[in-house]
Amino acid sequence: MNMNNSIVSIRNLTKTYKRGNEVIHVLENISLNIGHGEYLALMGPSGSGKSTLLNLIAGLDQADRGSIEVGGIDITALSESELARWRAGNVGFIFQFYNLIPVLTAYENVELPLILTGLSGRERKEHVYTALKVVNMEDRLRHYPSQLSGGQQQRVAIARAIVTDPTILVADEPTGDLDRASAENVLELMDRLNRDMGKTIIMVTHDPWAGNRAHSMRHLDKGVLSGSNPDFL
Repeated sequence: MNMNNSIVSIRNLTKTYKRGNEVIHVLENISLNIGHGEYLALMGPSGSGKSTLLNLIAGLDQADRGSIEVGGIDITALSESELARWRAGNVGFIFQFYNLIPVLTAYENVELPLILTGLSGRERKEHVYTALKVVNMEDRLRHYPSQLSGGQQQRVAIARAIVTDPTILVADEPTGDLDRASAENVLELMDRLNRDMGKTIIMVTHDPWAGNRAHSMRHLDKGVLSGSNPDFL
């Protein structure tokens, strides 16, 4: 991959946690480039460090050593307040358990990331309707999460993730709580976001069936990045 085309560039990334007097090495000297418009699957067993790596790329956690550049910005050099502002404008999150707010409608859940952006009410409405239309949920905008199936909730969550037009989409086990039919619908939607809208997607999964939908695949095992799909490197 041409580094000049990288939207994410990771160099010598190391992350540890302390458990009492014990130091747990979660990631060991990780280096990785992810290109503009790439659809990457990070795979590995539980405890391999893949979700930690995703959280570091998304600015939800901080590394002990190394650097992460996203869109030319070294996010490891940002303060906490700068990082919060950067996340709000650059990262769309898709979670396994949707993380929708139960007392808000689908429309209100999708609108939430726009509240602090300075957009007018009319502009927010346009963005929300567009995002819900992309995920084919515009006819459910007044429904609450409890009135939606798991697959529908995940589509609303994806609408929330894309409503700010983020630089990258990060997905942590996005099909892990869905039946196979609903999971297939979600994966088809992610395919379309990548193919038709050019979204860069980084997906963590332990499911080869989901991982095979990505353009490229990297494996983490005990904090070490290894293995790849040679067709895409």
